[in-house]
Formats: sequence, structure tokens, C-alpha cells
Amino acid sequence: MSLDRILAISGKPGLYELKVQTRTGFVAESLVDGKRSTIGLKHNVSLLSEISMYTYDDEVKLFIVFKSIAKKENYQAAVSHKEDNAVLTTYFREILPQFDEERVYVSDIKKVLNWYNILQNRGMITEEAFGEHAEAAAPVVESVEK
Repeated sequence: MSLDRILAISGKPGLYELKVQTRTGFVAESLVDGKRSTIGLKHNVSLLSEISMYTYDDEVKLFIVFKSIAKKENYQAAVSHKEDNAVLTTYFREILPQFDEERVYVSDIKKVLNWYNILQNRGMITEEAFGEHAEAAAPVVESVEK
């Protein structure tokens, strides 16, 4: 699964796929409803491939977090991002046990789970997708039993 063309755009819900770059910005297609939008250079845009989650030791790429969720959920949908904050924190601790609870907020956990479910709905979360890219060579974060 390549996150190189998947975007999160501040002020716009969901995820977008970069379609075409223009001289004044770019055209992006929503992964939720398929609508295309022209995005100007003034928008704050993040590529999912560049996003990492804080841990106590280091930072973990979002791709690895998605891979851990997929492995836990057998490549099916994760819990809803609308669950209670305590449920979300407990769930995320199973996915990324060493996440830095002072720097990773519940709002971040909600975004990650929402994004994962959007990608899973679009058929982008598959065993083959994780296996065929170089990013998949990075180790999956294993749960630590207490």
C-alpha cells in the first residue's frame, strides 16, 4: 500500500488522492465520496507517507501503525473513531504499546482510526498491499503483554 499520493487536508474531512498538480495547487479526489476538488497552495496539506506517531523511544511511520491495525483486525475495519476516549486509548495501546501519551492526543488516535477505516473501505488495506512495497520491510509493532 503506497501512501505517497494520499493526502490529509486541514479543514477538509477524510482523505484525498492527489490526481494532478497545477501551477496554482493541485486537484485531489476524496476517498470518501469521489468528488474532485481544486486545492490551492494556501491549504495545509500532509502526505500520509510523511506522518509519524510519537513513541517514547522514537517515531513510527503511519504505514507501520496501519500495518499493525491490519494485522490485529485481520485486514478488516478497526474500531470506530467515534468510540469513547478510554476505549480508543486502550485500543491504540494494543496497536502501538509504546506511544507517547503526552504527545499523542485522543484526537490523533481518532484521525488514525478514521483514516485506516477510510482506506480499508476503499480496498487499500490488504495483505498483498502491505507485502508488495518496500515500506512493508519495516517491522510491525508487536503488542506487549502486561
